Order: sequence, then C-alpha cells, then structure tokens
Amino acid sequence: MRISLVACVVVAIAGIGCATGRGPAAADEHAGHDMGTSAAAVKSTQAPTIPAGAAGAAERIAKSPRHAEWVTIKVGATDSVMAWVVYPERRDKAPVVIAIHENTGINTWTRNVADQLAADGFIGIAPDLTTMFRTGDLKADPAPDAGRAAIGQVTQEMGNRIIDAVARYGMSLPAAQAKYGIVGFCWGGGRSFGHATHSPSLGASVVYYGSPPNAEQMAAIKAPVLGLYGGNDARINATIPATDSTMKRLGKAYEYHIFDGAGHGFLRGQDNNPANAAAAAQAWPKTVAFFKAKLGG
Repeated sequence: MRISLVACVVVAIAGIGCATGRGPAAADEHAGHDMGTSAAAVKSTQAPTIPAGAAGAAERIAKSPRHAEWVTIKVGATDSVMAWVVYPERRDKAPVVIAIHENTGINTWTRNVADQLAADGFIGIAPDLTTMFRTGDLKADPAPDAGRAAIGQVTQEMGNRIIDAVARYGMSLPAAQAKYGIVGFCWGGGRSFGHATHSPSLGASVVYYGSPPNAEQMAAIKAPVLGLYGGNDARINATIPATDSTMKRLGKAYEYHIFDGAGHGFLRGQDNNPANAAAAAQAWPKTVAFFKAKLGG
C-alpha cells in the first residue's frame, strides 16, 4: 500500500498534515463510540461550506434558508421509518444523497449533514434506521445509550431494506433525478460500504471511518467507493490494507484518504480540535466532488 503526504489546511495555530492513498474502509462495528463533544461548552467556528461540528449543528439548521421537513417513509407492508429531507435551491432536478447516522442514532448533527448536502446541490435525506426500535418523540435526538441499544437490533439485511425504501422515495420526488448516493459515519460508514455490496443501482458510496464488508461481499460491489479516515484511528485503519488489496484484485473502484492527527468521528468532532477541523475541511470537498463526478448535478 502506498500512502503519500499532501499539504493540508492550517487551522488556528496548528499546521495539520494529511496522508492520502488508495484503498478501503475498515474495522468492526464501533460499538462503544461516543464523541462526547459538549455543544453547551464549545461553539463551532467552522465556515458553512461543510457540515457543522456537534456544537454548531442546531444553529446551522435553524439558520438554513433551505426547505426541510420530517417525512415518514414506508418500508414493506407494515413498517415505516422517519427521515429528515432537505431540498437544494436549484431550478433543475437534483440527485439524491442519503446520510446514515452514527451508532447512537439519528440526531441534530446528522440532520445538519443533510442540510449541507442540500447546500451542495443534492436532495439530502437523513433516515432514522432505528425508528422501529424507538419510543417517545421520534423527532428528538435519542439518548446515546438508547440509540446504541436500538442500533444493535438493526441487521445488515434490515438496514439495506430501509435504505432501498428511502432511495425509492427520494428518487420519486418531483425535484429528484433517478440517481442516488450514500454517505455514512462510524456505524453508518459501515452501512454505506455494506449497501454498496447490496444495491446494483447505487451510484456512489462515501465511507467516513466505517468498517468494510468481507472479501466475498465486495465481489458484488458495482458503485465506486470513497473512504475517508482519521490518522489516529488505528482500529479502523488496520483494515485498510486488506480492503485496498481486495478491491483492487476484484477490479472495483475504490480510493481512500487518511488525515494525519484526526480521530475517529472527526467530522462531528471538529469543534475545538484543530486536527479534526483540518480533516473535515479537506474531507467534505472530496465528498462533494466525488458525488458530483459519479452522480452529476
């Protein structure tokens, strides 16, 4: 595996390096992951050209000029899921990009990602894959422990069935093109990679610090995959060499970038963390460019 160093964004007073290469996503299921950033204690300083960190997500949504709404999407004959849909401000039809939440479930931060996708010209949809296992206010952020408990009940097959339904819904919207991509974070990154093994109609998959499928499953991938990883995330990054080799051997389109000094969950954990902020400032433009190249729009 060849990894080359590239120049990176300077954030605050720290110069942050970035490594980039070509290769796959990573490890297992992020079972205990919780960034723990306090929105009350910190204030996001990130410019609104990428998703806000945890601290600024609520403010970003509140100030967004784009139309957004909660919808209920039918999954099969008896089930349904909640999803946050944000529309771009454009006069032509837009591709759909589905944003998959971390292992604590959908929250304000995930909805802020959907808003940024819309700012970048896509119809952004953030579904709650745990809807069927939640009680109470389904529009409220779940408590982390409750979110993880619900996540544990969402099998790969169930997740793919939900994402299929969300994709059909999104592409059926009058403002949508019949094209969709997927991006996921942590647990959702693993689901994004896994969905690429399942759906032949998927146009592009972006994996933020998520686990890869196995070699046998990778053989079914049709869509190009982009992996984005923090340099200080050894558990996930340990799987990159094997994933890279397997994807190349299978002739699959895969590239990855590792951002020096950044940790697991860097896009949400960018507040008051220069390395994470630098990684986020580089990773999101790569995400948008990838979707535009593969989906158009």
